[in-house]
Amino acid sequence: VQLQASGGGLVQAGGSLRLSCATSGLTFSRYSMAWFRQAPGKEREFVAAIRWTSSTFYGDSVKGRFTISRDNAKNTVYLQMNNLKPEDTAVYYCAGDREIIQSSIRFPDEYDYWGQGTLVTVSS
Repeated sequence: VQLQASGGGLVQAGGSLRLSCATSGLTFSRYSMAWFRQAPGKEREFVAAIRWTSSTFYGDSVKGRFTISRDNAKNTVYLQMNNLKPEDTAVYYCAGDREIIQSSIRFPDEYDYWGQGTLVTVSS
């Protein structure tokens, strides 16, 4: 199983970025997928998740600004990030799990598979 995150970069506050996480080696359509982020010196934080049913969940700090989506034909999950703020600066990781239940979807320890991370830097 491989998860490959991409799309990070440097953007000014108020700008947008779209992250992608391409997967292989798993039955993508049956997996719940998520994005987490980790800023220097901080714990890994839940950003967004999308279940295999396509129901979505968001962290409070990104609700209304970020949108998670999936393309089962391309085995890829996306994170559209709008109105970015300097506090969004972090390494963003994608994660996947087949068996995760809804009540556990915000907890990183519940995910079996992780991508390598992509750095998002938002300047003020």
